[in-house]
Order: sequence, then C-alpha cells, then structure tokens
Amino acid sequence: MTTTTDLRPTGPAPRDGGGRWHPVCSYDDLIPERGVCALVQGVQVAIFRTFGGELYALSNLDPFSGAHVISRGILGTRGGVPTVASPMYKEVFDLRTGACLDDPQVALPTFPIRRDPATGRVEVALTHEDRQ
Repeated sequence: MTTTTDLRPTGPAPRDGGGRWHPVCSYDDLIPERGVCALVQGVQVAIFRTFGGELYALSNLDPFSGAHVISRGILGTRGGVPTVASPMYKEVFDLRTGACLDDPQVALPTFPIRRDPATGRVEVALTHEDRQ
C-alpha cells in the first residue's frame, strides 16, 4: 500500500458562488481501491482513494440505473485512465472527469477533493449549483 504526502487539491478550488470545503473523513479511513459514500450538504458523493494515494470525488448517482451505487463500483484503468465501473450495468467512468467511456453523451458530476494540509482530513467542495 502506498500513501501520499501530497496535500494539494486534486480538483479545482471551490468556484465563486458559495463553494467551500467540507470535511468528510480521515485520509487513513479510506481503504485504497474501495469507494465510500458521504452525504455532503444533502448530496451523495462517491469518494475513492487509489493505491497511488490519489483522491477522487464523483456523484454517487448512476445515471443509467438511477441508483446511488457508484461508490460500490470497481476501480481500474482503461488506456491509462483511472476509472470506476458502475456495479449495476458496468458502464465505466473516468475518475478525473466523470465522463462515461462507454457513452460519451453521459458524465457524472465531479467535485474538488483534497487532503487538508492542517488536519490531514479529506475534504470535498460543493457550490450552490451542486446542492440543487
């Protein structure tokens, strides 16, 4: 198991319009290559930590089945792209962008995620648009 000491956000900083960082859990609580779901301001967020220590946050709602199951998906790679496969119908999504690699018309919302430099806790950012 590899951990990282890189404390920079893996997504963009919260956008203007009310975005802020929300603490979710301890970095060490995340098991590499296994997802968890966090309820952040009423939004279900699927959070993943890779073996390399990277953090990703996407919507937990599978757009194909309508079920909140993405956090239960299987992590992998396709052509060097880090991915998660939905446990329902096995569509594969890019962890970095949320784009569905099986259907380019579909994408999951992604959220900025970081490991807080002061506390080491994992934080996710939402904006007013994400909460609607």
